[in-house]
Amino acid sequence: MDEVDDTSEKFDQFLHEQENKGFMRLLTCGSVDDGKSTLIGRLLYDSKMVFEDQLSALERDSKKVGTTGEALDLALLVDGLAAEREQGITIDVAYRFFATDQRKFIIADTPGHEQYTRNMATGASTADLAIILIDARRGVLTQTKRHSFIVSLLGIKHVVVAINKMDLVDYSEEVYEEIQKAYLDFAETLGFSTIGFIPMSALNGDNVLNQSETMGWYTGKPLMEYFNTLDIDAGDDTRPFRMPVQWVNRPNLNFRGYSGTIASGTIKVGDEIVALPSSRTSKVAKIVTFDGEFDSAHTEQAVTITLEDEIDISRGDVLAAVQNRPTVTNAVAADLIWMDEQAMALNHPYLIRLENKTVPGRVTAIDYKVDINNLQQLAGGDDLALNEVARVQLALTDRIAFDPYELSRSMGCFVVIDRMTNKTIAGGMIRASLDTASNVHWQALDVDKQARASAKHQKPAVLWFTGFSGSGKSTIANLVEKKLHARGNHTYILDGDNVRHGLNKDLGFTDEDRIENIRRVSEVANLMTDAGLIVLSCFISPFRQERQAAREVCGETPFIEVFVDTPFDTCEQRDPKGLYQKARAGEIKNFTGMDSPYEPPENPEVRLQTPGHTPEEVADMVIRYLDDNGFLSP
Repeated sequence: MDEVDDTSEKFDQFLHEQENKGFMRLLTCGSVDDGKSTLIGRLLYDSKMVFEDQLSALERDSKKVGTTGEALDLALLVDGLAAEREQGITIDVAYRFFATDQRKFIIADTPGHEQYTRNMATGASTADLAIILIDARRGVLTQTKRHSFIVSLLGIKHVVVAINKMDLVDYSEEVYEEIQKAYLDFAETLGFSTIGFIPMSALNGDNVLNQSETMGWYTGKPLMEYFNTLDIDAGDDTRPFRMPVQWVNRPNLNFRGYSGTIASGTIKVGDEIVALPSSRTSKVAKIVTFDGEFDSAHTEQAVTITLEDEIDISRGDVLAAVQNRPTVTNAVAADLIWMDEQAMALNHPYLIRLENKTVPGRVTAIDYKVDINNLQQLAGGDDLALNEVARVQLALTDRIAFDPYELSRSMGCFVVIDRMTNKTIAGGMIRASLDTASNVHWQALDVDKQARASAKHQKPAVLWFTGFSGSGKSTIANLVEKKLHARGNHTYILDGDNVRHGLNKDLGFTDEDRIENIRRVSEVANLMTDAGLIVLSCFISPFRQERQAAREVCGETPFIEVFVDTPFDTCEQRDPKGLYQKARAGEIKNFTGMDSPYEPPENPEVRLQTPGHTPEEVADMVIRYLDDNGFLSP
């Protein structure tokens, strides 16, 4: 019985030691055939992390598709795809686990080919340390520089340069020193905290697990010892508290908690927090986990937090320290790595996914591209091709809370998603806010949109009237407002001509100015619906994309696209302002329908075909739509 108790005690002690080991995420990268997979295979094999059945399979596969003659081909422990084994290269990112007495490791083997740079960037996004492999015969190559730059861009601060295949250069100290100098000259501006250099032969095991006997001139640590002793600055517990909300946890009427993984900092019961972007504050009532309640929690813990006050918090909101808040904005500067065969286009609508929040957005400008072969900044242009890297300006339809990527990976990273295919097409790192008022936080108000609308006995909405000049937009909207006013509803008309006398008097009629005109009006319409009003916006708004952007600015507020479908010829015959005549005479440039296009709505909520109907009849169609859909008081 004593033996059983002793064994159980030792087992519990072993589990405790394993749970409390340090943890490090590793990345291998470099040019094609530098030996990345072989190095990982060697680490797994020498650290005895290969099971007997895996070893048997390795022996069999080495004879069948191996590249090392009669010896074991350790690269096959990592290259799992059939195409990889056939070609002897890595295509996909492969992750493997191993452990020593000091630490646990997850190591990512990433492809070396230029066309798979996006795969390499994916593997680098969570790593603590990058192993840059260099073939001692070839030295520092273009792909070595490319991967080193991306490693730097993605915030990895620790690099070890593994100068591999030293056995093929007679273990030459001179070759090692030449490569070391060349790499240091290149990496001088990359901002790494530590750069280590280790000469090795992954194939033979020199300086991998143990010190090499064939390179007595090297007095540094072998690779595994370097991993075990490197001090990586976690630092996240000392940073301000941040927790993106993943789930509003409400199992019953008596419990409401906000679940997520703490991105940085610590939190204690009684601490005051702020929910962003709403800026409402409260105090922590409980910290609940799978293992019970705790008085405090720290970085990377998955917790559910309950608050002393009932405040509106949704998935994607961020809980943060009141006295040290992240930036809240809807316009950011970011570094973007494009990962799709189809090029990125300026102002094209995409989905931007942050930690637990997805918002529509678009790239409004490319400040510069980076030639990742020599780190030179190039002219921005209008698009990004596969594997290109650029500093861009990003406009979002909703405000987000973020910390710069260099301070917090989880709070500063995002991916770009294609709206049609739902495919991830780019990865990005937020560097700064473009909002000049980003240091101003949204003031939480006790009277909200719902309260204001209830007092008016109506449902706020934006009626967006679009159509050619002279189609009857303003006439119809004016009649609609008169009818609503007579019924006691609260409204306001935003007319295209009226706003250009004040709010938008600085804008012309180029495509860019038209887009900015609609953006500003959309923001005003959104504020007015927040006041509980029914807003009638009358704008030609010729482009589908800008109307979609207006819809997205309004967020959850109902956006009713009203297409005043009057034929172009009819509008020109009416010509109530004499604009068509001036456009025909060349006095007006960029006139919609002539030298500037109009893109009719494809699926408007309301289509008003005006020929054959009086303005009164058409206005009644709009009122009927509002009545039928519950926007008006009975």
